Amino acid sequence: MPASTMSSVALVCSSCGNENPDEARFCLACGAALEQVAEPKESRKHVTPVFSDVVGSTALAERTDPETVRRVMSRYFDAMRAVLEAHGGTVEKFVGDAVMAVFGIPELHEDDAIRAVRAAAGIADRLRELNEEFQERYGVELAIRTGVNSGEVIAGDASQGQAFVTGDAVNVAARLEQAASSAEILIGEATHRLVRDAVLVEPVASLELKGKVEPIKAWRLLEVEPQVPGIARRLDSPLIGREREVALLGWWPSSSRRPARARQWSRAGVFHTARGLRSGR
Repeated sequence: MPASTMSSVALVCSSCGNENPDEARFCLACGAALEQVAEPKESRKHVTPVFSDVVGSTALAERTDPETVRRVMSRYFDAMRAVLEAHGGTVEKFVGDAVMAVFGIPELHEDDAIRAVRAAAGIADRLRELNEEFQERYGVELAIRTGVNSGEVIAGDASQGQAFVTGDAVNVAARLEQAASSAEILIGEATHRLVRDAVLVEPVASLELKGKVEPIKAWRLLEVEPQVPGIARRLDSPLIGREREVALLGWWPSSSRRPARARQWSRAGVFHTARGLRSGR
C-alpha cells in the first residue's frame, strides 16, 4: 500500500511483520487478525513519592575500583528495591545512584503515606546492615539522604506498564531529598499531616527550594512507631447532626434522654419498636 494512504499509527502484523493502517482489523498482506493497541489511560491519583540518593558517590567512584563500585551499587539497589516493595511501593526508576519509588501506584492504599515513611526508615536501617558487609568485603561504606512527600499526580496506565507519575508532589519530594543532609530523611507538609500520629519528628527551617515560589515546610524524621496508624482514629468523638439516627439505634449516650420506645433491628433487617417486640407484633 502506498505510504500516502497509510495512517500515522501502523499496526504491525505478528505473523508476517507487515505494517497496516490503524483502522485495519486483519493484515492486508496475509489476512491474520491484528491485535488492536489500546490507548494508554492516564489517571489522577494521590500518592507518596520517595526519593533517595547516595551521598558522595562521585568521590567513591574516584577512589574505588570500578568493579568494586559496580558490585556495591548492584547490591545496594537490590536491597533498596526489596525494602521498598515489601512496604507496598513501586520502584519507578534508578537514575545514576538515586532511587525513586511511589506508594499508591498501581494500587492505592489508605495508608500509603505511612507505608512510604516506614519504607524510608527501612532503607536507612537496611543500609546500616549493608555497610557492615561493604566495610568487611570492600573497605567502603555508603550514605544516603531521602525525601518523602504526598500529593496529586498524573499516573500512566499501569496495565501497559506505564506507572510513571508527574506532578508537583514528585518535584517536591526530589527537592526535599536534595535539601536533606547525609543520613537524613525529610518529609513534606502533606505527608506529615497523614502520618503525624505514628512518627517522631522535628521541624526544620522552611526550605527555599528550586522552582518553588513560597518556602516549603518540612520535618526531619527521627522515629517511626511500628504498627501504629498514621492518623489515630478517635472513637470518642461526638457524632454531629445525627441525634435522631443515634436515638433510633438505641445508642443515646444519656439514659435520661433515651426515647421510651427504643428501636431495634432484627436479624432479618426488619425494623421494630421495643414495645412491638414485647407484644409479639
